[in-house]
Amino acid sequence: MGLLVITILMTSISIGQTKNLPAWQPGFLDIHHINTGRGDAAFMVFPDGTTMLVDAGDMSETHPRTTSSRNAKLVPNRSKTAPEWIVDYIDQFLSKKQDQRLDYALITHYHDDHFGEIDSLRKIASGSYQLTGIMEVGTLIPIQTLIDRGFDFPLDLKDSKVQSQERFASDAYGMIPTLKEYWKFIEFQYKESGLENEALQVGSNNQIHLQYHPKDYPDFKVQNIASNGNIWTGYDASYYSLFKKGEYPGENPLSNAIRIDYGKFNYYTGGDIAGIDGYGETDINGLESHVAPVVGPVDVATLNHHGNRDSQNPYYVRTIRPRVWIQQNWTADHPGEEVLRRITSKKLYPGDRDIFSTIMLQGTRDVIGGRLDQYKSQNGHIVVRVYDNGDTYDIYVLNDASEEREILTKHGPYKAR
Repeated sequence: MGLLVITILMTSISIGQTKNLPAWQPGFLDIHHINTGRGDAAFMVFPDGTTMLVDAGDMSETHPRTTSSRNAKLVPNRSKTAPEWIVDYIDQFLSKKQDQRLDYALITHYHDDHFGEIDSLRKIASGSYQLTGIMEVGTLIPIQTLIDRGFDFPLDLKDSKVQSQERFASDAYGMIPTLKEYWKFIEFQYKESGLENEALQVGSNNQIHLQYHPKDYPDFKVQNIASNGNIWTGYDASYYSLFKKGEYPGENPLSNAIRIDYGKFNYYTGGDIAGIDGYGETDINGLESHVAPVVGPVDVATLNHHGNRDSQNPYYVRTIRPRVWIQQNWTADHPGEEVLRRITSKKLYPGDRDIFSTIMLQGTRDVIGGRLDQYKSQNGHIVVRVYDNGDTYDIYVLNDASEEREILTKHGPYKAR
């Protein structure tokens, strides 16, 4: 009995002494995958202190799927909205408190779990737009440059005739109504704080660049891979198009995709692109199949489309073959069990690979079953910290149930390849 008490006490002391993430330092590349339970959000601090947020998911709290057991709960609690928790997280880890702003924000595409969704509960900002997703984030913390996929290709989303089309008029997730709030936000913040809005320039490796000390880190760049179905060719800033004007393939294939390079280290994220067709087979014409050759092998990759069953086709997995997969999700539908089989297959590519997930709901656990042991972590904020000029990196998992966000586990060091 005495030994049991001692063991319990030691466990409590160990948990109580868990430390917070050490502060960012010049030369570090930090990539924080933030879990709010309401969609994707990744806060990045580049080696010279330049900051960027990729997506700000904020699904409606009145939407039936959000309130069902199918979806994750808002974390760490309901005292703030999802965008408020994103900003609270950024405040904790922002390197330059005296200059609180985001140098860049990148929206991969116009779905609620990536940029927000209007509903009857949203507050109205002084600019007369609803506070949701990136609109609320950008109201609470200034954004210097907001990059998205634009609005006029392959369809002009500001055209009233396009907006009245059945695919948009019957959209359950309020894409067009939310976009109208988004455009009001951009117009107001341009006048209020000088916000610049740009479409992602496919092929460019200097649209997103170091703002403060670029000469100190010549081996750092952000390579724009794809947007609106336009795919970088892999040389110069040239690209080719998969879609024609007037052909709308759905929002997911239009996602923005980028690769971040820091010395030997490479990181890829591509929104909700997919590569599996309606029959469950590799779609050689899918976005994954087109971006894979120009993305090439990377150290860390986020799962396309949260690990949905239409993603991570075998050709794509074999081509980019990351050492670490990061799964950003919010529903029991992610990941598909077959997706997990593909990304862990040694037949597709040899060597070890570690998988980290921001959340794993019970419905997913019931389906995946014995495959859960293939995850290094199933819950929490996931932080990739790259140092030594891109030679090595660690993975930290932070407590998403706590406002202190203390370290739960640390993995590494990994050697960049």
